[in-house]
Amino acid sequence: MGDKARTPAGAAGRAPAADHPARIRNVVLVGHSGAGKTTLVEALARTAGAVSRAGRVEDGATVSDHDEIERRRHHSVQLSLVPVGWRDHRINLLDTPGSPDFVGELRAGLRAADAALFVVSAAQEADAVAAVTRAVWEECAAAGTPRAIVVTHLDTARTGFDELTGVCARLFGAGDPDAVLPLYLPVHGPGGPGGHAPATGLLDLLTGRVLDLSGDARTEREPDAAERERLAGARARLIEGVIAESEDETLMERYLGGEETDPGVLVADLEKAVARGGFHPVLPAAPAPGGTGRGLGTAELLDLIVRGFPSPLEHPPVAVTGPGGEPRPPLACDPDGPLAAEVVKTAADPYQGRISLVRVFSGTLRPDGAVHVSGHGLADRGHEDHDVEERVGALTSPFGGEQRPAAACVAGDLACVARLGRAETGDTLSDPDDPLLIAPWPLPEPLLPLAVEAHGRADEDRLSQGLARLVAEDPVLRLERNPDTGQVVLWCLGEAHQDVALERLRGRYGVRVDPVPYRVALRETFGAPASGRGRHVKQSGGHGQFAVCEIDVEPLPPGSGVEFADRVVGGAVPRPFVASVEKGVRAQAARGVAAGHPLVDVRVTLRDGRAHAVDSSDAAFQTAGALALREAAADAPVHLLEPVAEVRVLVPDEYVGAVMGDLSGRRGRVVGTDRAGPGRTEVRAEVPEIEIVRYAVDLGSVSHGTGRFERAYARHEPMPPQIAERLGEQAGNRP
Repeated sequence: MGDKARTPAGAAGRAPAADHPARIRNVVLVGHSGAGKTTLVEALARTAGAVSRAGRVEDGATVSDHDEIERRRHHSVQLSLVPVGWRDHRINLLDTPGSPDFVGELRAGLRAADAALFVVSAAQEADAVAAVTRAVWEECAAAGTPRAIVVTHLDTARTGFDELTGVCARLFGAGDPDAVLPLYLPVHGPGGPGGHAPATGLLDLLTGRVLDLSGDARTEREPDAAERERLAGARARLIEGVIAESEDETLMERYLGGEETDPGVLVADLEKAVARGGFHPVLPAAPAPGGTGRGLGTAELLDLIVRGFPSPLEHPPVAVTGPGGEPRPPLACDPDGPLAAEVVKTAADPYQGRISLVRVFSGTLRPDGAVHVSGHGLADRGHEDHDVEERVGALTSPFGGEQRPAAACVAGDLACVARLGRAETGDTLSDPDDPLLIAPWPLPEPLLPLAVEAHGRADEDRLSQGLARLVAEDPVLRLERNPDTGQVVLWCLGEAHQDVALERLRGRYGVRVDPVPYRVALRETFGAPASGRGRHVKQSGGHGQFAVCEIDVEPLPPGSGVEFADRVVGGAVPRPFVASVEKGVRAQAARGVAAGHPLVDVRVTLRDGRAHAVDSSDAAFQTAGALALREAAADAPVHLLEPVAEVRVLVPDEYVGAVMGDLSGRRGRVVGTDRAGPGRTEVRAEVPEIEIVRYAVDLGSVSHGTGRFERAYARHEPMPPQIAERLGEQAGNRP
């Protein structure tokens, strides 16, 4: 696109000082694990002159060399920012993890960006574009976010570029295949893409020229006979697709009449169509061999970002309120407007402490200034609402392991802020004299529980603080201290998310924890009416202890809880001690009467008893009430109740049968199915919670990574005797 000469802006390849939002581009890279997002970011940084040989910055660290967990796992687990300079613009490249377990980091990147690059690997099977990638595409489409598609791994392609472009058009075209078309076609050396020959150039469909990268210098040439044949149909289709998006309604008529269209007009219309989100170009890209020089398609991709993607000035005004919900007018991207910035990521640095990556939507953030920090709307995930004032530390621009000082961060830009001790991911930074609140972005619900215990006494002292820091860094995590089981539970998105949480607790915060089996909150109830007598009589010098009570217990309908009734006549149990009996009964019910789970759905009736004028007391009758309930339980069947969840599973139509069969195998009852858009079905079922503890992982296997689900507590139901017996045996075998 555009001029032949492409010179990086800024000294030594550094990003230029972005002092106006018009010169900023915020772009998030989206794609499944292994698609090559991080490699592409490094290739773009190298092309822009920000990186030297083998993707190394001046201090010798690679672009993505900033997290020990990522280096050990060999894939991204968190959002990272790489700013580069190109054609006097600052491009903030936001690299996101590809695993569904870290979709929270992806959503943070979407929040901070104004456009998206969807990275698809030609080394994968043609139909292996991950479901999470397709879901994010639909989300961007609903928001009108401009998008382009980048095809990587051309030298190891299982799927040809043309075929993969067709797959993307089918998946992403929303019924309009001409909305997803290539701008360039890769030119391969001898052996072609099927022979895994590297691409040596690009066929520019707008100019009809070949950009040859096979030599030391970048050159242009006319296409040969085979290339002209390949060019003809693809170029005509692209021109028609661009003209269809043109604001000039006469352009299509002139083109169909045989008039040659000016390439400059085509480029201008293409850029407008991309910026409006109506056209999604496909570009091939590959790093330069050996990590030196410019990669294939990287300069063209940077040009598309600068010329076709919108600046922050085109971002819709951000909705804000006062901290108490007071309505405020939306804020446009104006460096001179009121300060409104959002923390999109929080990380812990061993030397600098907490570092917050922020996107400034309005105003200008400066170092060493006071800000108001507001956090609301995430209390259910362990983030209590808060309004505090803090002082901003240094502002920096990250690049791998290096932090480069920044004088200010204007509206539309991103920067790292040091020393915000209370700010958490999702919080709003604003002027202390005019505090504002930006509503946090929607987060996926974590549905995989991880119960933990401190490894040793020293870890017990640090556990609460370590967990608080962990959830401050990752708002997708939900911290729960279960009141029924007493367990400390971290709710995660998947197994990889669990593993990273444990590694961060140990490595960053010095807290060793042991994972323990997650326990579902069970209940007990009486299966038939019963009676019990509690007699507590002791005499050991001084005042003795005397209390006798007789009770009847009867089962009640589900959801009734524990009811207590007084049917004593003649004052056999003095009125003050009736309340003592009730207190003892309720305390014993909370502890359980058979397997140690709370007793529910019963009515306990006090019908008789005896008291002593001197030795009876509140404590004695509490003890007698508890004894009476235990005796009644010994003479009646006690049923174990398990929680049942309402589950909604959204899957492609081809997996509905597999999902329904799997749910039935989990003692689930399928109650219905509903259409949920083209090719997708929602399956509704009721399933015992003990059977879906790991469903967040198992559903991925059943649906090949395409399904997602929600669940909500419905009620407790009697557990089958054989299941209850097995649980009892397992509990008896625990050390």
